[in-house]
Amino acid sequence: MVAAFLSASACRGEPLHVGTEPGAPLPGLRPPELDSFRAGKAVFDRPFAVEDGLGPLFNQDRCSSCHDLPTSGGHGAEPVSKATRFDADSGCNTLSDHGGPLLQQLATEPARTAGVRAERAPRGANAVATVFPTPLYGLGLVAAIPATAILENADSADADGDGISGRPSLDASGRLGRFGRKAQHANLGEFVGEAIRTEMGITTPDHPEEDRPGGLPLPANSDPAPDPEISEADLRFLDAYVRFLGPVRKTSASEALSSPSEIDEGERVFEFLGCHACHTPSFSTGPSASPALRNKRFLLYSDLLLHDMGPELADICTPTATPSEWKTASLSGLRYRSNFLHDGRATTLEMAILLHGGEAEAARNVFLRLTADARRQLIAFLRSL
Repeated sequence: MVAAFLSASACRGEPLHVGTEPGAPLPGLRPPELDSFRAGKAVFDRPFAVEDGLGPLFNQDRCSSCHDLPTSGGHGAEPVSKATRFDADSGCNTLSDHGGPLLQQLATEPARTAGVRAERAPRGANAVATVFPTPLYGLGLVAAIPATAILENADSADADGDGISGRPSLDASGRLGRFGRKAQHANLGEFVGEAIRTEMGITTPDHPEEDRPGGLPLPANSDPAPDPEISEADLRFLDAYVRFLGPVRKTSASEALSSPSEIDEGERVFEFLGCHACHTPSFSTGPSASPALRNKRFLLYSDLLLHDMGPELADICTPTATPSEWKTASLSGLRYRSNFLHDGRATTLEMAILLHGGEAEAARNVFLRLTADARRQLIAFLRSL
């Protein structure tokens, strides 16, 4: 039996974890914070029209079109495409001269009339990825984790010889990345601002100029709205909404599709495979101006570090990560999802595990040798998250 080789759960005996129903605000928000959360949700759910600044190229007309499952702020079923170029000598090219890595698929009517067309991967790209939107629950808590708590798990040279060599994603200024599939964003506000700018074509006070479609000059009359197209106040509300979204709580015994004993055994299998080496179960936040974010422990199941997942999962790059490097995907709220892995390419949990390579190859190989009962227990545990 696998359980005979396992220690107690890494989470057993820990303080209670902060957790909410999907889409609910963090517990303990002060009245002004809750007001900002609600105002931000209104902006997040609001459809933008051409006169509001939508486009000229865009993918969706509101934030919640991409993040609506199981609630506003969750994951999404509508994938987007990204393209980059990577070579060993020059590193990552995000194709900024061709409009950037995100390929916008729709054009507004004024833009189409002016000759603007949907973006396609330029000839210089050597990788194109289709990715599903990930949930935003609990990101304010992620932002509040002390950097030292994340960095202490890094082992870029695999000094301990366990085959796991997670490394931090550091930008040009040395800031620690936490957000995005490759941890390319260090700041939550910047992460939110880039999303509305690139996915919806909404210019912001920090970026008041429209992106050039495919890298070409913007035709006259293709975008009639004055720039910037969203106010600083609305951006702050959006930031507050994402920052104060609560993390999804773990399922209760009465809600679980499996027995508590089967879920407990599955957690032991999870540890036996070594999954917890990258999917760190929980973190604690540090000091914060908000009591709702201060010194809180929450479930994450990610170390927020970059790991080499092998050549079969290599595609796009970022300035801080090679094609095969990905931030450990969070498993929190896994029971609400139907697409898995960092980009959503897997349609079952078993498929997601079997696609793990690189640093996760050893764990995958042990999974292949598990009994049918142990596999079932592992899936039951994952479905309880």
